[in-house]
Amino acid sequence: MPKVSVKVKWGKEMYPDVEVNTDDEPVLFKAQIFALTGVQPERQKVVCKGVTLRDDTWGNFKLTNNALVLVMGSKEEDVPAAPVEQTRFVEDMNESELATAMDLPEGLINLGNTCYMNATVQCLKTVPELKNALLTYDKSSGGGSAGELTSALSETVAALERGGAGACAGAAARLLGALHAAAPRLAERGPGGALAQQDASECWAEIVRALQQRLPAPPGLAEQGSSIIEQYFGGTLDVELVCSEADEPPTRSKENFLQLSCFISQDVKYLQSGLRSKMVEHITKMSETLGRDAVYTKTSKISRLPAYLTVQFVRFYYKEKEAINAKILKDVKFPLELDVYELCSPELQERLTPMRNKFKEIEDASVESALSSKNKNSGDSKKVGKKRALPYWFENAGFPDVGSNNSGFYRLQAVLTHRGRSSSSGHYVAWVARGGAWLRCDDDHVTPVSEEEVLKLSGGGDWHCAYLLLYGPKILEVPENEEQAGDPAASMA
Repeated sequence: MPKVSVKVKWGKEMYPDVEVNTDDEPVLFKAQIFALTGVQPERQKVVCKGVTLRDDTWGNFKLTNNALVLVMGSKEEDVPAAPVEQTRFVEDMNESELATAMDLPEGLINLGNTCYMNATVQCLKTVPELKNALLTYDKSSGGGSAGELTSALSETVAALERGGAGACAGAAARLLGALHAAAPRLAERGPGGALAQQDASECWAEIVRALQQRLPAPPGLAEQGSSIIEQYFGGTLDVELVCSEADEPPTRSKENFLQLSCFISQDVKYLQSGLRSKMVEHITKMSETLGRDAVYTKTSKISRLPAYLTVQFVRFYYKEKEAINAKILKDVKFPLELDVYELCSPELQERLTPMRNKFKEIEDASVESALSSKNKNSGDSKKVGKKRALPYWFENAGFPDVGSNNSGFYRLQAVLTHRGRSSSSGHYVAWVARGGAWLRCDDDHVTPVSEEEVLKLSGGGDWHCAYLLLYGPKILEVPENEEQAGDPAASMA
């Protein structure tokens, strides 16, 4: 039987009835030990009957029921205490002390080249609707490998919310096992037997695919059978194909997307231009008129904007000679606030206009108020009262499109970066917005950063380059006493 119950002894501490699944990788058992003892996996020496456990294989490390497993290693914080407590300044604190002082969220320990998974989880967790759906997910609902992956992600998000390095390490270990079961290619190992680095974009797509199958949208808020992913991350394109070599009538269709791509060419210096260039492509396909392959112009316009817009910088390309996915390091600027109005179809642009006008009206009023307050002789400056947030989705009569974006305005809330020269090497990090501030989530090290540091992630060198961007809806707040009947969110269907 692959599952056994063992006794783990660390120093003077004894932990009985520790369940181990020997079908899992040894690193997952080390993560369990970390959850119990607080000793990081890389600092552990695990011995049973004179045999030391390796990270990549169980080998001769045979476990039986009630076997005694000895763990040697100390916590990083096990240092002699200072005789007198001294005042600590923020500038003098290490990352652990800073996290405690500033109430920073928990990170996820690297289980051996698992930074790609950790960064993906931290970015997706910034979507409140997705986080809430995961926290209430029925883990007993089955669903095969997709269900196991969703259940493990639910457990990981819950552990991150509760805090506690041990609980997060155990949950991350189970998530890694579920991810490997759902996508065996992500379980590949390097020449030395250790887990190989993986592409964060592939991990993101695999997790989103599982959630798409297992997280249904709330009834009454979306089309029957749709998922949270389709509701909040899914957009629609109106596509037109025109033959460049023959007089054929154009063909029109619709395509769904869960992310947009920004291709990086010599001319692309900004995210907006990279997105715009992708909307007009030249493709080759069979022409029934000519009876051969012909060049077609494919023009795409967005007809449904999702609340949360994922953008991938296409930074990697395959180099046959080296057999690696080489990286394009070019600097491509991205904004903290993104406007995608020009990428939308005329029909959608018309529907976006009322909320966009409302944004302008509120912003103009804010500027007027600021100018008025500077005038010392002005006694008519308005007192700022309570505000309420207007819905960011279309409130269509009878059937609201909850999870859409009704303005075309977005605000950046997460960046997944890569540092290195290949997608199968280097290091991935998540940079996430929380409560008006930004945090860098580098595995289990979480530190505050400035907006300026985030904007420097645009590339151009060997520092971290933005690989995936996650934009959320820009929220418009109005005075609480403003008549709700005037809300432009209730635009025409």
